[in-house]
Amino acid sequence: MDNAADFVKSWTKLTKDWNAQMEAELAPQLTVGQLEVLELMLAHEPMKPSELLPHLETTPAAVTTLLDRMERGGLVERKRDENDRRIVWVTMTALGRTEVQRGLDVRGAIANHSLDRLSSHNRQLLVYLISKVAGTREVSGTGERQVNANEGTNEETKETQNNNVESSVI
Repeated sequence: MDNAADFVKSWTKLTKDWNAQMEAELAPQLTVGQLEVLELMLAHEPMKPSELLPHLETTPAAVTTLLDRMERGGLVERKRDENDRRIVWVTMTALGRTEVQRGLDVRGAIANHSLDRLSSHNRQLLVYLISKVAGTREVSGTGERQVNANEGTNEETKETQNNNVESSVI
């Protein structure tokens, strides 16, 4: 097998295993898709249903169905805008806030369980390489910087860290 086929086989198995574990551990209150919505809302609440579309890469009808289920489950509320009744705002309920935190903890534990098989250096290297493959790192001058990084470090520190990781690849 070539590298691409090996990568696809390993990546497919990993994501299939992670998704199965996530669905099992989040049930019965939450699904992976609902966790994704709640996580978005954690960062951007309140949101219009249409604002979820570019993040979820689905159809308006699917978002409506998902929000209907989440509302019935007590995770979100939809309210009409007071000034423009055509606009609907979606907000998390107290249960939604509890469940999003539980979901993030579950996801973190599942990922950490897999990453525990690697040394600290290899974990850092894996994250670096996957971000390169995923296109979430871009070349900027002589070093690289992570796109949308929220780590609070300055660009010079990131460049030094990336160069250190890059030289360990070679």
